[in-house]
Amino acid sequence: MNEHTYSWHPQPTSLLTDHYELTMLQAALRAGTASRRSVFEVFARRLPNGRRYGVFAGMGRVLEGLEQFRFTDEQLRFLRDTAVVDAQTVAYLENFRFTGQIRGYAEGETYFPHSPLLSVESSFAEACVLETYILSVLNFDSAVASAASRMVGAAGERPCIEMGSRRAHEQAAVAAARAAVVAGFDSTSNLEAGFRYGVKTVGTAAHSFTLLHDSEEQAFRAQLDALGVSTTLLVDTYDVERAVTLAVEIAGKDLGGVRLDSGDLVTQATSVRALLDKLGNSNTRITVTSDLDEYAIAALRAAPVDAYGVGTRLVTGSGAPTSSMVYKLVSREGASGAMEPVAKASSGKKSVGGEKYALRRRDPQGVATHEIVGVSHMPEDDGDDRPLLVDYVTGGELHDGYTGPEAVTRARQRHVDSVAELPRAARRLSEGEPVIPTVIEPGTAH
Repeated sequence: MNEHTYSWHPQPTSLLTDHYELTMLQAALRAGTASRRSVFEVFARRLPNGRRYGVFAGMGRVLEGLEQFRFTDEQLRFLRDTAVVDAQTVAYLENFRFTGQIRGYAEGETYFPHSPLLSVESSFAEACVLETYILSVLNFDSAVASAASRMVGAAGERPCIEMGSRRAHEQAAVAAARAAVVAGFDSTSNLEAGFRYGVKTVGTAAHSFTLLHDSEEQAFRAQLDALGVSTTLLVDTYDVERAVTLAVEIAGKDLGGVRLDSGDLVTQATSVRALLDKLGNSNTRITVTSDLDEYAIAALRAAPVDAYGVGTRLVTGSGAPTSSMVYKLVSREGASGAMEPVAKASSGKKSVGGEKYALRRRDPQGVATHEIVGVSHMPEDDGDDRPLLVDYVTGGELHDGYTGPEAVTRARQRHVDSVAELPRAARRLSEGEPVIPTVIEPGTAH
């Protein structure tokens, strides 16, 4: 992480929502139920097909957006003029501010089916309007982080570089870069992510820079003159062997690196490594790019590669572009004033009523064995269990350390520690069941 001394101000987030969130609010205000105390939870019923675990990411962005979840005069005029909601609802939204509690899994944590990832407790009105924004952030960021974690696992000690900005919406690109770094990527090409979150940014030149010049030699000399011999030269615009030889002739033994972006990367990396060593450039690094995913990275494990640049497959979740998380009401204030569990009974989409608490059960060697979820109670710790929930917001006030660059650093370390305690099977890329089971302990019957 870079030292971060810059100030970034998020844009308003209040209209990043679905129409029906506000019509539900209007109906609840009319019915007199909008103020009922409610608990909503975010969870995923299943992991993407064949995945062994998921990675919870995006919480820092949720909290940044929560601070900006206010309705401006212009937005309220839009809602009124287009008859989205009535005057009573507009009046309610004029002074909207979340005043409840939010707790959940630490960002960077691994998760499993039915892990209670986030709990939002407030009036129905306050929690209802946040649904779409929370899910849009968590579903995307967690999908990217889950894919990134698999890629980092396949790469071993070799660093991965996030390079997917041109394959995503411009704001999704920033979110993807952040999520990738949370899950262990070394750096990103996205400068906005560097500005907002203090992550390391890298980059040198594309094929167009070589094609701009009258010769490959002119292009290499121009790049070396501007960026120094520690730069990485792209050597597959024309003939790879000739380009590598030329690069060494110009830069000498201190050439930082070469990049391969096409062809049979295993064969090319092997031949380039041999050529560099023959020319005396044993310290010149080889970076490979070109539509990599976790499987391609694993296939390159035996090749003499020093770093991987990953783009399209990363920012699209490597086949799982969403985490399929849902946001469900699990408890609400009844007519008597007491909190009552509620649950959806639809076929294939059932939910479990009651507020949840979670522990990660571990064996005597510290290896995770179960996800223990207690309904309306904290599960009993058998002596080595790890609590999974942290408080993010209390009484509408954000706790320190969960936004900005500090949050990325914290989440990155949580991810390292969380993956380290999973069974070794978690790193397998072959399809399989979740690496540990989720055990739900029912609460007391009402």
